[in-house]
Amino acid sequence: MSDNRAGAAGGGAIYGLGVIGAWVYFWQQADGFWEFVWAIVQGLFWPAFMVYEAFQALGG
Repeated sequence: MSDNRAGAAGGGAIYGLGVIGAWVYFWQQADGFWEFVWAIVQGLFWPAFMVYEAFQALGG
């Protein structure tokens, strides 16, 4: 039997690269200690922030 789990691993790798890219972007924008802490949180949850902002923009 064939075990087809390779697609899930590829998605995780792409998400990981996105998180690292988000950390770099948000880290460059931060100035103080708490902004660096917030940059780490934003890097982890950037897809949720992005979807929220998209729905907010569509809702008017």
